[in-house]
This record gives sequence, structure tokens and C-alpha cells, in this order.
Amino acid sequence: MNAVARLTRGTLVRSVRGHPSFVSPPRPSHAAARWLSSSDVEVTKSSSASSSSSSAKNRPKKQPPPEFAYAPVFDVAPDVSTAYRRILPPSAVETIALADGTSTTTMLRVPGEALRTLSSTAFGDVAHLLRPAHLAQLRKILDDKEASDNDKFVAMELLKNANIASGRILPGCQDTGTAIVMGKRGHLVLTDGNDDEHLSRGAYDAYTKLNLRYSQVAPVSMFEEKNTGTNLPAQVDVFGTKGDEYHFLFIAKGGGSANKTFLYQQTKALLNAASLESFLEEKIKTIGTSACPPYHLAVVIGGLSAEQTLKTVKLASTKYYDTLPTKGDPGASGRAFRDVEWEGRILDMTRKMGIGAQFGGKYFCHDVRVIRLPRHGASCPVGIGVSCSADRQVKGKITKDGVFIEQLETDVSKYLPEVTDEHLSDSESVAKEVKIDLNSTSMDDLRATLSKYPVRTRLSLTGTIVVARDIAHAKMLKKIESGEGLPQYAKDYIIYYAGPAKTPDGYASGSFGPTTAGRMDAYVDKFMQNGGSFVTLAKGNRSKQVTNACKKYGGFYLGSIGGPAAILAKNCIKNVEVLDNEEDGMEAVWKIDVENFPAFIVVDDKGDDFFKEWLG
Repeated sequence: MNAVARLTRGTLVRSVRGHPSFVSPPRPSHAAARWLSSSDVEVTKSSSASSSSSSAKNRPKKQPPPEFAYAPVFDVAPDVSTAYRRILPPSAVETIALADGTSTTTMLRVPGEALRTLSSTAFGDVAHLLRPAHLAQLRKILDDKEASDNDKFVAMELLKNANIASGRILPGCQDTGTAIVMGKRGHLVLTDGNDDEHLSRGAYDAYTKLNLRYSQVAPVSMFEEKNTGTNLPAQVDVFGTKGDEYHFLFIAKGGGSANKTFLYQQTKALLNAASLESFLEEKIKTIGTSACPPYHLAVVIGGLSAEQTLKTVKLASTKYYDTLPTKGDPGASGRAFRDVEWEGRILDMTRKMGIGAQFGGKYFCHDVRVIRLPRHGASCPVGIGVSCSADRQVKGKITKDGVFIEQLETDVSKYLPEVTDEHLSDSESVAKEVKIDLNSTSMDDLRATLSKYPVRTRLSLTGTIVVARDIAHAKMLKKIESGEGLPQYAKDYIIYYAGPAKTPDGYASGSFGPTTAGRMDAYVDKFMQNGGSFVTLAKGNRSKQVTNACKKYGGFYLGSIGGPAAILAKNCIKNVEVLDNEEDGMEAVWKIDVENFPAFIVVDDKGDDFFKEWLG
């Protein structure tokens, strides 16, 4: 700003505001004075004063701001529906009476061991058990006459998987997730201040003692990473609240569903029914099936920051905010609310999409949660996310009566109908299931067989499959680039994208379900060009890059049901051995023998893609 502008600005502000303590800018320098005359200043000053006087007469009288009244953004009603079981008695904690001369306040002292035990129990439970409400929703699919055969097939597999996992040997999903803890500590709760450490130690106990997977990788440098070997670090967030109780939410979040969390920075223009519905339909379709539907879908409109929006998405997907008010505050306090009307509209929208529970049908989502938040007038963040078929969260609490954890379902059998898979499809669909003996057919013959059938065809695979995922694919690409070429096993066998959890004693395999196919999309064309990876097996949709490569080179992508990792390990996988890259742990290349392994043709050699109807 030049000297004229600075001085003019200072005089204008002083003249209009008339503030007695306002200090004018310093006088211009001698050099500036040579071309800045006093008349310039007087004209500006006089004009400003005149303008100010005129505008003051027409200015509306200022209204005082509303009186201060605190209102929490998340005014959640007390949780009275969650059933808990006690895991430690009252003697595990201590009550302390503090007298201030006029009254006595009782405080609750929580030792670190109580926090550790609660955390360890929580992560052990969520790896193997599900909430009764979630299991009831799966059973509802079986009883729904409008559900497709594929919806029912997936639901049945997920229920059988949950039944096996409830035996607490095999976890329900091979991706046993990132350990996430949210705590709300009352102001009358005393700890030693190392809550994060004790809660992390509990997660460590669960992941190292049980048949769970270590999925966390630590950066050694910008591009170098190393598996931590413990599944730590855990994400621990502790907040303050009123009271003498300590409440928790424990979440095991797998990479597949975490990757389907989206933030869109929108504007006020989105806030009308037509625009919002069109926007959500477009964005929800892009979630696809790689995160293992049926989903619990969460949509958040607004937010005071991007991080508040996304945090609300995560908690809403776990039903944590189910007791929010269902209407906005007429007094404009800014409190959050659930919009149950839009929850119904969006659920209906997802059922009409036809994506279904992974392979076509009605049940893309079990349910929807829609939360409306306050926002900055210039921002309108929108968050979308899901909790998948591995719907893993559990509440906990510590009170003067002991340490408690939410009661998850241990008797899954009561949700299973007295029928077999064959009863879930009509005779025509059952007849169309194609049984393939992988050990008696070459890769060329396998491709010729698959070419006879359209997408959606259900397959039953028996024989040898090779398992390779992210790190293995990166190493195979390096071999191509170095001139060594693809390993022979990448040319001779179906490539299954997966990574096993630890193998329990007496089992051929740990939980061993499919991982998200899309992460390997970038390799497919190059690998097919070099004579391998012609038939791949995983979960979820793939990019046009893969569809084009399959059409160009005569390849196929087969979809496995996302979610039932335990049932695949127990019933379908008969032998597992390391084939290559043993140093990479669960990311090694594995050779597995399978029996009646269920799959579907998703992308064929003619360029047809099961998902093209929804994803374009």
C-alpha cells in the first residue's frame, strides 16, 4: 500500500468510527511529503466526515447479540438400550471421598490395569462377535421375498461365517483392522495420566495373543516401511466430560471400509432436495462393493471443520449417534440432528440401484444414518462412509460398580434358518453353478471354459490357487522391469488377492478372505502383456483399465464374497504354504489348495463388467 493509500485509509477509519483511542498512521516521510499536499489530506478528511454523517442517519439500529447460552453440538440422549456384561468387579476400581468443608465429592480412581483389561477384552470380542442387531439384519435378507438370490446367498454365507467366528478361534475377517479407541472420561475420574498407553497395551495383548493379523506398517523413511509386528500403534482419543464414569467405544476398522470414507467440499447450492438427491446418488454408487456390503451407510451434511465432518461419519456408521434429536433446534443453537426422513429416502435410493449385497439385488445397505451439522456460511462439507459386513465396534464403561463391556452375540446359530445354500436359489440358478477343477486344466483351458459363461455366473473352484497382494505385485513388476519376467506361478495359476491372519493350532489356515481388487488394477495390463495374471480373484469392482486389459488379452476377473474369511478358512482352504517372499509375512506369496471355493464372474474376456451398469 503506498503512502497516499495508507494515510487516506487511516483518516477514513478515524472519521467514520470516531473512536477516541484510534491512532492515526505515522506522518509520511519527507520524500512522500514532496508529492503529498496537505490539501489532499483535508479533502479526504472532509469528504469522509460528510459521508459518515449522512450514512449514520440511515443506518439501522444495531441489535444486541443473543444472551450466551451453551448448547452442545452433539446433544445425545442417554444410552439406555445397550446391554453390558461385567468383566471386572467393583474391587477393580476405587472410590475416594473428598471433603471441601461443606460437602463431600466422590471420585473414581481407575488403575491402568483396568483400562488394559477392558481394551484387551474389547478387541478380542470384536474380532469374533457381532451385535445382535447386525445379525438380525442379515437374517432379514433371507426372509425378504424381494431379495435377490445373490443377496440371500451372500447373507447366508455371512451368517455361517459369523457362526464359525463366534467359536473365538478364527476371526470373522482376515483384516482384523486398526485398533481405534474413543474414551470420554468424567471430570471426577482419576487415572495415572497414561490412559493412552494402558489402552494401547490392551490392544497389543489381543492382537499378539489371538489369531489376528498385524496390518500396521511404520514409516522408516519417506518411501520405506516396516510392519510393526504387533498391529500397533492404536489410535486413542480421550475426551473430557462431566461425571464419575469413564465411557468407551472400541472399533476395529479394516482397510477396505476405511478407504471408502469420502469428504466433498460443497456449497450452499447443494442444500435443496433435487441437488442433494442427485449428488448423493452419484457419490454413493462410487463406493462400490470392495468394502464388503451390505453396508451401514453414514452421510453427514455440514460440519464446523473437515475433521468434525469425517469423525461424525465414522461414529454415525457405528450407531453411536442414534440418540441424537431428530429435528433441528428452532432457537438456532447449532445442535446436530438425525434426519430420519432423508435416511429413508437414501435407503430407498440404494435399494433401487440394483447393486445389492455384492452381486446384484436390493441389499447394498442394511440401513442409513444421516446427520445434519452446523457449518461456516462459506463451507458445506459432506462426508460419506460405511461400516462393512465386518461391523466391528463395542462399547465399554468403567463405573463404581466395576468394568463393563457391551454384550455381543455369542449364539449366532439362532439367526440361521434350517436350510442349506441350495434352498436359497431356484433349481435353475443352482444348475448354473459351474464347478471347475483347477488341477486338471491348464490356464488356457480355464480361460476357454470361463469364456462360455456370462458375468454373474456362480463358480465353485477346487484346486491350487496362488495368493499375492500389494507388496508381491510390486516385486513382480520389478522383475518385469529388470528383464527377469514374471514368475511362472503368476502365469499358471489364478491370482487371489488376499492376506491371511495367523493360523490357529490344528487348522490349515487362518482367516483368509479376499482383499480389495482395485489396489492391484495398475498391474493387470502389464502382467497380462507379459503372459500372466490372466485370471484374478478378489472382492469389489475394478477400473476400466482392467476391463480393457481383459478384453485385449483374454482375461477374467472373478469376485469372491467379501466378508466370510472364517468360513473360507474352515471349509474351503485345505492347505497353505509359502511360495515366495517369505520375509513379507502375511504379504508373502502363498500357494493354497481350495475346495468348493465360491466365486462369480465379474469381468469377462469380451469386456463385459458386472458393475458397468452402476459405475459407467
